[in-house]
Order: sequence, then structure tokens, then C-alpha cells
Amino acid sequence: MKKLMIISFALALLMSAVAVAQYGAQQPDTSKSNASMKAVSVTGKISEDGKMFVSDKDSKSWTISNPDAVKGHEGHHVTLQAHVDADKNEVQVVSLKMAKDSMQK
Repeated sequence: MKKLMIISFALALLMSAVAVAQYGAQQPDTSKSNASMKAVSVTGKISEDGKMFVSDKDSKSWTISNPDAVKGHEGHHVTLQAHVDADKNEVQVVSLKMAKDSMQK
């Protein structure tokens, strides 16, 4: 009986060690997200509600994933430094500045 308990305990310990090793070996697949998230400079207009950005280049609309970053620039013509996620059709604003042509007007 004592032998059976020791074998059961050893087996349980071994199985938990295998489970921990498998869990630790799993790495998140960031290759897809890194490939689709490119830092770019784009010029366009922020929507009046601050939730969308329309590119001058192709008139494409992008959802702004962090609208707090553009607060105070609603309706302005700006140049964004942003991470673009084409799969989700959204941009994450890193920084922005007023576009040069809008400062001359």
C-alpha cells in the first residue's frame, strides 16, 4: 500500500512538472501583430468627434484606437506618427503635429 502511494505521488509530481514545462514553453505569436503594426507618418484630417482619421493620400478612413491622443485636434489637418493595423483598419497615434499647409493658411 505504501509503495502504491509513493508511485501515485511521483506520477502526480511528474505530470504537474510536464504541465508547467508546456505552459512555460508557450510563447504568444506576435509575428502577425508586429508585421501588421507599422510605424508610419500620415497626413490627413481628424474627424469632428476625434474617433476617425481620413488620409490625404487615398481618402481612406481609419479608426483611432486611442482617441485621447488627438484630443484638442478634432477637425484639424494633422500629420500623425502612428502604428497602422491594416487588418483592423485602425491607427494607434504615437504623436501628432499640425500639418504644414494648415499653418500657412
